[in-house]
Amino acid sequence: MNKLRVGLLFGGRSGEHEVSISSARAIAKALSAEQNASKYEILPFYIQQNGNWLAGEVPQKVLESGIPYLEAQTSTLGLWQSPPQVTAVDVWFPILHGPNGEDGTIQGLLTLMQVPFVGSGVLGSAMGMDKIAMKTAFEQAGLPQVKYQALTRAQVWSNPCVFPKLCDEIEANLGYPCFVKPANLGSSVGIAKVRSRQELEAALDNAASYDRRLIVEAGVVAREVECAVLGNEQTKASIVGEITFDSDFYDYETKYTAGRADLLIPASIPDAISRQIQDMALQAFTAVDAAGLARVDFFYVEATGEVLINEINTLPGFTATSMYPQLWAYSGIPFSELVDRLIQLALERHSVNNPKS
Repeated sequence: MNKLRVGLLFGGRSGEHEVSISSARAIAKALSAEQNASKYEILPFYIQQNGNWLAGEVPQKVLESGIPYLEAQTSTLGLWQSPPQVTAVDVWFPILHGPNGEDGTIQGLLTLMQVPFVGSGVLGSAMGMDKIAMKTAFEQAGLPQVKYQALTRAQVWSNPCVFPKLCDEIEANLGYPCFVKPANLGSSVGIAKVRSRQELEAALDNAASYDRRLIVEAGVVAREVECAVLGNEQTKASIVGEITFDSDFYDYETKYTAGRADLLIPASIPDAISRQIQDMALQAFTAVDAAGLARVDFFYVEATGEVLINEINTLPGFTATSMYPQLWAYSGIPFSELVDRLIQLALERHSVNNPKS
C-alpha cells in the first residue's frame, strides 16, 4: 500500500513560532507511531520567522531539536514561493499558530494548491481568529457571552478630544475590571486586565500597537472551562476540562510556563452544565463554519449557573500536554488515533468540496 505523504507545515511568522514547533514535534511523533507509520510518510516544511519556506534537512533538524532555525538561507526563492517538494504532498497538516497561520491566510494558499488540508477553511479560520467577527457570529447564533465593545486603532490613536470620550463610553458600558485585547492575536498576546482609567488608556494604546481592530470585554468572576470538537458535518464534543492558574488572568506567561496552570479533566461541574457546554461548543463550531478540529472556551459563573462562551480556537495547541488532545484522550481517542482521524477528516472534506476532482 502506498503511503500518504503528509506535508507537516510548522514554524511561521507569528509570536507563537516556538509553540508551533512543539505542536509539530508531537504530531510527527504520532505519525511515526506503529499504527500510523504504515499509512503515512512525513514531509516536513518549516517556515522561518522571516517568512522563508524550507524543506529537507533543516525542518527535520528543527523537529528533532525543537529549536528555531535562525540562519539565513541562500535560496533564490522569494518569501511567497514554496520549495518544489510541495508538489509531492498528498495532504497538508498545517500547525501554524497565530496570524499568518490560523487566520485563513495559509488556508487560502493551501486551497489554491487544491490539496486536502487539516482544519478549517478560509472563512472558519478567519472568523476563529478575529474576535470581533467571532463574537458577531456567536451573537447571531444566540450564544450568551460577556458584554463587549469593538474599537479601531483609529479611534484609540485619535485626537485628544475623542479619546477621553471613548474611555468614558467604555467605563459606562463595561465598567471595571475589563479586558483589552487585540482582535487578531492568539496566546493572550497584547491582552491586559485593567481596573482604572490610567490602566485602560495604557492598555488601549498597547493593544493598538498590535492590531488595527480591538475589543474590550467586561470582566466576570467565573471558572474557565474548555471543550474540544472533532468532525466536519458530523461533529462530536469531548468531555469538558477546566483551567486553573495562579496569576491574575490566563496570560501568555501563565500558558507557557511550567507549573503556572493546571488542566483538570474532567472538570468538576454538574452534568447538566457539562452537557450545556458541549451543546454550545458544537453550535459555536457551526456558527463560524469551522472544520476538523477546534477548542471552545467558556466561562462558568458558578454563583448564577450561567455559561458564557468566550472564544473558539480553530487551530489549538497540539503538544501531548495541550488541552485539545488531552480532552480527546480522556474521551477515548488517544493522540496517535486523533492525528489519524484529523487527516481522514481532511481527505473527506476535500472530496465533498471538490466532487469532480
